[in-house]
Amino acid sequence: MTWALNQRREADSMMIEGSPELTEKALQADKIPCPARSAQLRPHGHARTRTVRGLCDERLTQQPRCARCTSCRRTQVLLPTALSARRAADTLEVIGTAMAAQAVGSGHRMIATQMGRPLSAGRRWGRRVPEHHAHWLYEQAVQHAFRLKPDTLVRRMRWPNLLGWSLNVLAGAALAHCRRVGPELPPWTPGGLFKRGNLLSPPLRT
Repeated sequence: MTWALNQRREADSMMIEGSPELTEKALQADKIPCPARSAQLRPHGHARTRTVRGLCDERLTQQPRCARCTSCRRTQVLLPTALSARRAADTLEVIGTAMAAQAVGSGHRMIATQMGRPLSAGRRWGRRVPEHHAHWLYEQAVQHAFRLKPDTLVRRMRWPNLLGWSLNVLAGAALAHCRRVGPELPPWTPGGLFKRGNLLSPPLRT
């Protein structure tokens, strides 16, 4: 069971790779450390129930567990890696698939049609992968690929943009992680962990 801290939203959250049952056992056994302190997290209620859409319009309903540090008293929302750190309407698998289509040149209209989503969703996904975020994705992907499978960094084909190369490196690192931890894990599960739930950049505030 592994986790990663997300530091890009107002409410603290941690991405948890593992079932709700494993998360609960780890909390009860004081095995999840606070990211800000050396103390452990303890159970502290639940966050709001979320229902998000997966591929083929399937639905995933989750009520994330909350935990509080015994030292600093800060509360963390423990999010499964299938979800985004922000309250998106779609699973990480849907968002990642849309980004992969964008990386090979598909427009937001085509992406929305292929994913069975309104045009506004395709347009929104495209706006939330600006150049600076693509660079951040690339840096994170390279770090994990170098740690897990360095030969993933060898360019085997020319990608039309940085986003495509970033997702390719991320996929290689995710597959290497699955081979080590559990072959049954969905490919986007470690991807969500590596990116701390931030596959898309935060929306701009106005």
